Amino acid sequence: MKLAKRIWASFILIGLVGQFAWTIENMYFNVFLYNTISTDPAYIAAMVAASAAAATITTLLMGVLSDKLGKRKLFICGGYILWGLSTAMFGFISVQNISRWFPAANAAATAAMAVVIADCIMTFFGSTANDTAFNAYVTDVTSKENRGKAESVLSILPLISMLIIFGAFDGMTRQGRWQEFFFIFGLLVTATGILSIFLLKEPNVQKSEGSSVANLLYGFKPSVIRQNPLLYLALCSLGLFSVAVQVFFPYLIIYIQNYLKIDAYAIVLGVVLIIASIVSVVGGRFIDKIGKLRFALPALGVMLAGLIGMFLVNGMVPVIIAGSVMMSGYMLVLAALSATVRDHTPADKVGHFQGIRMIFAVLLPMIIGPSIGAAVIKNSGSTYVDLGVTKNVPTPAIFLAAALVLLLAIIPIMLLKRRTGHEN
Repeated sequence: MKLAKRIWASFILIGLVGQFAWTIENMYFNVFLYNTISTDPAYIAAMVAASAAAATITTLLMGVLSDKLGKRKLFICGGYILWGLSTAMFGFISVQNISRWFPAANAAATAAMAVVIADCIMTFFGSTANDTAFNAYVTDVTSKENRGKAESVLSILPLISMLIIFGAFDGMTRQGRWQEFFFIFGLLVTATGILSIFLLKEPNVQKSEGSSVANLLYGFKPSVIRQNPLLYLALCSLGLFSVAVQVFFPYLIIYIQNYLKIDAYAIVLGVVLIIASIVSVVGGRFIDKIGKLRFALPALGVMLAGLIGMFLVNGMVPVIIAGSVMMSGYMLVLAALSATVRDHTPADKVGHFQGIRMIFAVLLPMIIGPSIGAAVIKNSGSTYVDLGVTKNVPTPAIFLAAALVLLLAIIPIMLLKRRTGHEN
């Protein structure tokens, strides 16, 4: 079954603009914190963990509410409007402003905490609009026959987002023009929320029955886990894969800038993202034909090879080659596993299970992964002195640690493949 052009338009517009906001949160909030407030990687790990917790709790609560009301459009449009406003306000946080507002406080520590709190507020609106409502909307309007193709397109949107931001706007951050940077993308996200009022049609949603409390706890019941073993195995696979990604991803730009000493990192990332996007679109056409799980294992092998390559190489060209392999595998695994999770999600609990998915794909990975990365960085002893301040530098060991975690994802994928084969 083919998807209508209006649905594809909503996927691309709402999905891409949402990824602009997530790219800024996942990659540039870290750089903003590192460059303007504190170089302690523990603050980055704390911010990532706090925002992951906020995202998961929000998605659980709003998913239940969205299922109960049978509405997606309201949460997408209203959420995007507020998401953009909260993003635009982020640029006002600085050590200088904090020292003026709270003269008795430790300005750097207070500013770091302000960043964490602001990130959680922004995450609340983003998770309501994107993680909960938009993801549920995608599941509502797709089917098993076209989800692999849909996911392959959706999975490249983060790469396109990074490519556009790195290519056209990264210069702003290097010049310290953070207020302008956050304002531009905040305005874009808000405008998309307004435009979505006219673009989106409310899908036919099967409303959930029962009390809100019962629906909130539904996915945690042992009986539900026993009734949906394929879903939870798919979630475990996605979770371990996501932990591996989060071991290195929050520190990627810092690694390229400060360890590899590649000033033109935007070019490196741009080439890598273009290649990985092309591979993802082409490879995504085969996910539904070959079978999602049959496709996932070779794709995981590609990512593993890329991680090992990133551990071994130095210099711009070798990093581009290894990075392209790593990110191509990443996108293909993500598309296959995400589509598998959607396939096994109960139709009347689509919104609720976005929250359960967040626990496996966001909360636990963004707590465990960056903590592993931070421990590897601190134990490496790699530092440099800038204006009398000793700064920790990420080393290639973060990619080796990520590769070891990625190997664990093979176990639930194999179990899932075996169970699926038996049921078929």
